[in-house]
Amino acid sequence: MPLSSPPAWSRRTRALAVCAVPVLALLVTAAFAPLPFTIARPGWTVDVLGDHQGKPVITVSGAEARRTSGQLRMVSIIATGPDAEITLPEVASDWFRTDRTVMPHDSVFPPGKSDKETEERNVEEMRKSQDSAVRAALRHLHRSPSGVKVSLSLGDIGGPSAGLMFTLGIIDKLDGDGRGGDLTGGRTIAGTGTIDPDGTVGPVGGVGLKVQAAGRDGAGVFLVPKAQCAEASAGAPSGLRLVPVSDVKGAVEALRGLASGGRVPSC
Repeated sequence: MPLSSPPAWSRRTRALAVCAVPVLALLVTAAFAPLPFTIARPGWTVDVLGDHQGKPVITVSGAEARRTSGQLRMVSIIATGPDAEITLPEVASDWFRTDRTVMPHDSVFPPGKSDKETEERNVEEMRKSQDSAVRAALRHLHRSPSGVKVSLSLGDIGGPSAGLMFTLGIIDKLDGDGRGGDLTGGRTIAGTGTIDPDGTVGPVGGVGLKVQAAGRDGAGVFLVPKAQCAEASAGAPSGLRLVPVSDVKGAVEALRGLASGGRVPSC
């Protein structure tokens, strides 16, 4: 008696099973293959009116520096390193977290640059930011850089985003609020923004994460570049007041208003 052939559906099932094996293996491989992303999270905050790594952040010579109260905190973000292997499960788990941001790798680490070159670029950006902060602060106070010398030190933190807070810190050290009081009004103020020598405040990256770092470290007010109000608002913790600023003059006026109980714009 001849053997009967297996049903057609059975042959198709076996064929699909055989085909599924390499597909499944491909999916598993893809899931754990490195992807071109970097994951960032809230980083350090540093009071520019105080010390960092055992050294004053702001040192003044050629003029008397005021004793200040309150804090002016610059903020940072921390990103995974240039050689970190970010996989699909990590991207998927962090994509919807408010305290994480998934960013294209090349937006943080320029292609074709070594780790050393990237670090040198960040240090150079910080140096330029510090120079601009000194010039903007002295210009605001109508003081000559030939008579007043200011040096800034922030250890191993790089990039240009501390420019605004450096500028305000210098102003507070030299002049306070201009009326005999502290520019901070005794508060803990945080903020971010690049600075041009003419006092213009520019946008920065990672604002949504920086407001979280500021709230975590006790700030009640956050100065944010005006164009980034919406971005900052989306990530701001409850109780943190966001104050938009476009230039140094506006930032100083806002801090004076907060100290005196006056009207101050909010995001």
